[in-house]
Amino acid sequence: MRVQDCNWMMIEQYLKTDDRAVLPIGCTEQHAYLSLSVDSIAAENVAIDAAAPLGVPVFPVIPFGHTPTFMAYPGTVSLRLDTLIAVARDTLDSLATHGFKRILIVNGHGGNSPIANFLGEWMADNPGVKVKFHNWWNSPKTWAKVMAIDPVASHASWMENFPITRIAGVTQPTHQRDTVDYAKLKLLNPQETRQYLGDGNFAGVYEKPDAVMAELWQVAVEETRGLIEGPW
Repeated sequence: MRVQDCNWMMIEQYLKTDDRAVLPIGCTEQHAYLSLSVDSIAAENVAIDAAAPLGVPVFPVIPFGHTPTFMAYPGTVSLRLDTLIAVARDTLDSLATHGFKRILIVNGHGGNSPIANFLGEWMADNPGVKVKFHNWWNSPKTWAKVMAIDPVASHASWMENFPITRIAGVTQPTHQRDTVDYAKLKLLNPQETRQYLGDGNFAGVYEKPDAVMAELWQVAVEETRGLIEGPW
């Protein structure tokens, strides 16, 4: 259930019988011809679909992440790492205060990975709470499905092109983007990054049939649901 569809009394009642919660976190950054909010949209919707049959509350997605290298693309918003960690800490502190003791963070953006390193510190300070950090797109079963569909896949390519992440009226290119040089990319400043990447696709074709994407989505949802169910 979405927290935005609940009032505080409903959450209080829920906590009498269960202590699980799901917290999606994404990013606002360039994704070529797809929405700037791809990472947020996908993380939130995977979380919602995964939690729905279990009745576990899903909090609103945190829409900003750490993405300094894309700041030459208008619309991108990047949090400093210390800000990102502070947001994660304050959010987890709030959930723990209310009695949530098993929390799954569903992450949609690679730049947010430092949160995973912080969680050991936070759980040491909150020994009664367990937190899992889940990169939904490259977790084992989901990534295996991506590779089975097409091993040439990356940021802003077909693997992120779902009906919910597209912009109405925008036509996707039909060519395949060559894989970028990741070692080179790491050395570039934001302006150089834009010049090198162009539209922003890292590798692969821009879209696949909806039926193929639905299969990938189902694997991601089921894998995420398994983490909510446990073991904890």
